[in-house]
Amino acid sequence: MSKTLPISEVAIIGAGPIGIELAAALKRAGVSALHFDAQQIGYTLSWWPRQTYFFSTTERIEIAGIPLPNIHQQRVTGEDYLAYLRGIVEALDLQIHTYEPVAQINRLDSGFELVTQPRSGEQRYQAQRVVLAVGDMHAPNLLHIPGEDLPHVTHYFGEPHPYFRQKLLIVGGRNSAAESALRCWRAGAEVTLSYRRAEFDPKSVKHFILPDLLAQIELGTITFLPETIPVEITPTQVILQRVDGTILEKPADFVLLQTGFLGDMTLFESAGVTLEGESRAPAFDPRSMQTNIPGLYVAGTAAGGERKARYSYFIENCHVHVGRIVQHITGKWPEKLGTIPSRQYELPLEDIQAN
Repeated sequence: MSKTLPISEVAIIGAGPIGIELAAALKRAGVSALHFDAQQIGYTLSWWPRQTYFFSTTERIEIAGIPLPNIHQQRVTGEDYLAYLRGIVEALDLQIHTYEPVAQINRLDSGFELVTQPRSGEQRYQAQRVVLAVGDMHAPNLLHIPGEDLPHVTHYFGEPHPYFRQKLLIVGGRNSAAESALRCWRAGAEVTLSYRRAEFDPKSVKHFILPDLLAQIELGTITFLPETIPVEITPTQVILQRVDGTILEKPADFVLLQTGFLGDMTLFESAGVTLEGESRAPAFDPRSMQTNIPGLYVAGTAAGGERKARYSYFIENCHVHVGRIVQHITGKWPEKLGTIPSRQYELPLEDIQAN
């Protein structure tokens, strides 16, 4: 049987980088906080391909004013960053309820009730305020075509080795697809890249990846099929449709669908947050990150909603979310965010109406 535990000042849902940075700032401010994650801390990073480097430079992804050790002065890998997050949690002794998913948020006169479902059984907690820092990469953006669930088809790229001397068809045209194509080709795969557009958008593929990809396409080492869309996958081939309606059948031993991911807005909906536009982004006041529900805030990439034509929120531009939330709650801007000064975003006290 579940039991309701004593009320806390704040509950944080999500233990990615911004959720952890918020927990650190609240602890330093003397604010009692509960912290939950359905998986382990930094979970999204844990299913990045091995040895994948951040596109952001080190100083932009540092959190809580704690430097990220970097002996080579280059961008760090996902593995490096997970070790960094573990170190921060240990050093600051942040208490995070990992593997305890929050299933429901109920509004109360005194704040909110959170219903969680850990393996040990349902629990109920109360908090005066709630911050949703749940990220925006909960599940793959499915194509909903026949064969998408076949065992040789995946939306997740782990490492290139399994594709050695195999025919690999990759669907997509942004950073993930471009980098996967290059890494798998260099690991000995026969790579074909299918993209629904005629050419790559330089704003969607990093400047140090796109020239390499274009060079390999020009040399013929990577096959590029522009303006094609997969309509069916079989055990031995992918059936593609060109924009002119003609059909192309391409043999494939493996299929990698790099079609993006979707955020999970379920908790926002259960709490009554208004979701706006095609992206179903939560409505919030950018001065405080408070949603249309008083006492309920959004932080990090979840502010962008369920689906995005283009990503606009990243670790490096979400530190300010932490500052705005902490200032709205305590009346003071936190002293330690990232390692790049962000006090320029601090708001006058009369504008934040802390309560």
